[in-house]
Amino acid sequence: MEQLSKLIVARENPSSLTNAARTSLAAVASYLVARLFHLPEAYWAPMSALIAMQSALDAALPISIQYFVGTAIGAAVGAMTVAYFGDSVWAFGIAVFLIGLLCAVLRVERSAYRYASVTLVIVILVTRSTSVWSIAIHRFFEVSLGIVVGLLLSEFWPERTRL
Repeated sequence: MEQLSKLIVARENPSSLTNAARTSLAAVASYLVARLFHLPEAYWAPMSALIAMQSALDAALPISIQYFVGTAIGAAVGAMTVAYFGDSVWAFGIAVFLIGLLCAVLRVERSAYRYASVTLVIVILVTRSTSVWSIAIHRFFEVSLGIVVGLLLSEFWPERTRL
């Protein structure tokens, strides 16, 4: 039980009221902007803002870049996979592997590979009523919007460090 407590109770980076306020604002703002642009799955924008939000820009930027790059790779590979090979489980498995190879060749972080694979799952395996290219493009824009909002809030409303 003591070990579990050590994993849950923050000693160096505890939550704060400021963090809760900043995070709430990022989630709501990104959702409203996504709705303003009539993005079909606007909920991806606040999810992405929540991932991108950090105490300050220097902490948010590396995570956001990996998320952005991974989403772009996953959306592109997912759309091409469905367009050329269909949405079979075998095509999906090969695409996950190919994304891993691509990320290794590009020497991007493993987190970008995870984000790319998650986007690939959404593009290939989620039932869609529109073209796969439309799904991929919307996913990319929804995520990018959330990242931008998270970065802007991290830059213009940084959380003050405790003394």
